[in-house]
Amino acid sequence: MSHLHEEKIEFLEEKANKIRESIIKMLTEAGSGHSAGPLGMADVFTAFYFHILNHDPKNPDWPERDRLILSNGHICPVRYATMGEAGYFPLEELLTLRKINSRLQGHPHRGALPGVETTSGPLGSGLSQAAGVALAAKLDNEKYRVYCFMSDGEQDAGNTWEAAMFISKNRLSNLTALIDRNNIQIDGYTENIMPLEPLKEKYESFGWHVLEIDGHNFEEIVDAVNEAKAIHEEPTVIIAHTIPGKGVSFMENEYLWHGKPPTREEAKVALQELRTLGGKITSEHE
Repeated sequence: MSHLHEEKIEFLEEKANKIRESIIKMLTEAGSGHSAGPLGMADVFTAFYFHILNHDPKNPDWPERDRLILSNGHICPVRYATMGEAGYFPLEELLTLRKINSRLQGHPHRGALPGVETTSGPLGSGLSQAAGVALAAKLDNEKYRVYCFMSDGEQDAGNTWEAAMFISKNRLSNLTALIDRNNIQIDGYTENIMPLEPLKEKYESFGWHVLEIDGHNFEEIVDAVNEAKAIHEEPTVIIAHTIPGKGVSFMENEYLWHGKPPTREEAKVALQELRTLGGKITSEHE
């Protein structure tokens, strides 16, 4: 993975902003879906698909590809928008989100779309799925890496911690988990629903190498993944602190936007804010 230079950072910032615009358009057209999480994870997905992952959109079943497992499937609009930008399917297909017979359903499922490794939906299942893929790679002496994206809310689920124990016990250092630490879930703020802190110390006690980063800082995202790749005795979890609804002022840090789309009027305001932000990104790098 090459070092991030200023031009690449500008490219990633612009790409992430475009992805956020697509998310708003997709959700508005669908009339249902989740807003806050997808917007908050746009920078992480952009960093992975346009810098970190070893993958080939033109050959999505390439055996040597890295595997990205999305556990919290409800944030799939950001994955779809990013994969569309990366060339896995035509961008115009994004507007079919959640429609009958669309390949882009409200939770992704394996076989419907090239590049989607697993079916996701039941929260807490993704880390176990990733564990199986990583163990298979280890047994077969394969070099690809496995990444598992999780929400912080699904750390409430017991099977997440069963998988954490299994992964640590088997020293699956070829697996890196990333937790979207945005502090919200559908019923409220995580620390009110089921306090997670001290999250870092909990994973450390389970035998994991733990890193904490700003999930909107591309250099921190890339550096954390590079560090994880250099750890050979234990798995790594990256706790990525993100702002839910990032880029849209009236959505940011508001848990009520966890599971609802914008109205057409709200979408106009959101898109205007994102376009203004896009202009600032360009001017800052000129």
